[in-house]
Amino acid sequence: MSIRLKLTAWYSGILAAVLIFWGVVIYAFVYFNTYQEVEQQLKSKSARITDQIGVNPLSQTLDLDPFTESQLQEAQIYIQLWDYQSQSGKISGNMEKVRIQFPVLKTNEILEKRGISKIYVNGTPFLVNQQPLSLSGTNEIRGLLQVGANVSSQERLLEALLNILIFGWLVAMALAITSGLILARKSMRPLVNVIDAANQIQSGDDLSVRIQYTGPKDEIGRLIETVNNMLERTELSFRGLEETNAAQRRFVSDASHELRTPLTTIRGNVDFLKKLWDQEGNDRPNLDEETVKAMSLEAIEDMADEGKRMSRLISDMLSLARADTGQKIELNPIPLQILVQEVARRSQFLDHKAEWRVGDLSILNGIYVNGSKDYLQQMLFIFIENAFKYTPDGSVTLDAILYKGQVGLRISDTGIGMDKDEVPFIFDRFYRADESRGATPGIGLGLSIAKWIIEEHQGSVEVVTRRGEGTTFIVWMPVVFAPPIE
Repeated sequence: MSIRLKLTAWYSGILAAVLIFWGVVIYAFVYFNTYQEVEQQLKSKSARITDQIGVNPLSQTLDLDPFTESQLQEAQIYIQLWDYQSQSGKISGNMEKVRIQFPVLKTNEILEKRGISKIYVNGTPFLVNQQPLSLSGTNEIRGLLQVGANVSSQERLLEALLNILIFGWLVAMALAITSGLILARKSMRPLVNVIDAANQIQSGDDLSVRIQYTGPKDEIGRLIETVNNMLERTELSFRGLEETNAAQRRFVSDASHELRTPLTTIRGNVDFLKKLWDQEGNDRPNLDEETVKAMSLEAIEDMADEGKRMSRLISDMLSLARADTGQKIELNPIPLQILVQEVARRSQFLDHKAEWRVGDLSILNGIYVNGSKDYLQQMLFIFIENAFKYTPDGSVTLDAILYKGQVGLRISDTGIGMDKDEVPFIFDRFYRADESRGATPGIGLGLSIAKWIIEEHQGSVEVVTRRGEGTTFIVWMPVVFAPPIE
C-alpha cells in the first residue's frame, strides 16, 4: 500500500470513528429527551389514577369524567386495569374507540417487568408504565394497572434522525475519502517529483536536474531543499571529478609527448653513434678520427641535455603527483630575509641574458612566515627562471613589499609579456601562452608547481602583465611575526 493510501486510510478511519461517536451521542441525547417526557407523563398519570381509584381499586370502574377522557384522548394516553382473580379487565374509553388492548403480564412477570417498557400492539409502538395493584393491608398482587402512550411519532422522529445520521455519515465519509485522496496526492506530489528527478538522474547523465517546489517551508519543503542542495553538491563533485580526470588524461598525454621528444633524441643519437663506431658496417661514414670524436661528443652532449630535461620533467611530475595525492608541506616559522637573500645571490648564476637586479630587502628584517625553506626557494627559482626565459633583454628584479599583515615577494621583468586573457591559464599544466612563448625551451609545469607551493603556504599570487612590456608576479604570504617598531 502506498503512503498516499495509508494517509487516506488513517485520516478516514479517524474521521469515521469521530463521526460515529458524535452520532451515537446525538442519537442517545434525542432518544433520552424524547422518551423522558413521555415517561414523566405516564408516571404522573399512573399516580393520579391510583389516587382516583381509591383504597380498593378493583371494586372501582374506569368511568372517568369527560374532561379527563378528553385529556387522555388528546395526549394519546391509554389506561387498562386488569383483575387477576376474575381474569377480566377494564379499559379507558379511547382504547375502546381504537379497539386496542395491552398484553397482560403474568403474575410471575410483574415484579420483573414492572415499570416502563415498550410494547407493540398491532404493530403500533406504545410506551407503557405497568404497576401491580394489591389489596389494602396485603402484599398479594391482585391486579395490574397499565398506563400507555402511543409513541409512533417519537419512533418516526428517531428513525428519521437515525437515517439522517447514517446518510450524513456516508456522505461525510465519501467526501472525506475523496478529499483525502486529493489532498494526499497533492501533498505527495513533491515526493513524486523527488522520485522522478532521481530516476531521471539514474537513467541519464544530467546532474543539473532540480526539483521544482513553490510550496511552504514545511517538512517537505525542507526535504526538497536538502535534496536540491545534495544534487548541487553531487553535480559539483562530479564535474570536479570529470575535470580532474580530464586534467589527468591531458597530463598523461602531455607528459608522454614531453618524454617522447628526449627519448627520440637519445635513441637517434645512440643509433648514430652505433653507425659512427661500427668498424665492420658498410654504412659507416668515411670520416677522420678527429671528426668522429667531435661528432661523438656532440651526440653525447645532446643525450646528456635530454637526460637532464627528462630528469627535470620527472622531478616536476613527482611534485605534482604529490600535490594531487593531497600531500601536505610541513610548515615552520622561518626568517624570510635570509631565505630571499640566498635566492637572490644564487640567481645571478642562473642562465640569463637580462640584467639581474635585487631591490631593497631590508624590509624583510624580522619578518617570519610559516613555511618550508626548500619549497619556498623552489617556488622563487621557478618565477625567476621563468622571467629569465622570457626576457631576452632588459631586466629582471626581485624585491619585497608589506601590506596589511602580509608580505609580498615581487618578481618583475621587462620581457615579452602576454595578453591579460591568457593569465587565468598560465598555471595550468603544460600550458604555453602563445607560439612566441612556446618557442622558449621549457616543459610547462613550473608555474603549476609554484602555485601548489603558494597554496600550501596559505598564500596567493598576483599577476600583472602587458604584452611587449613585461610581467610581474607578486607572491603574498601571511606574516607570523611583524618587524620590530623602531
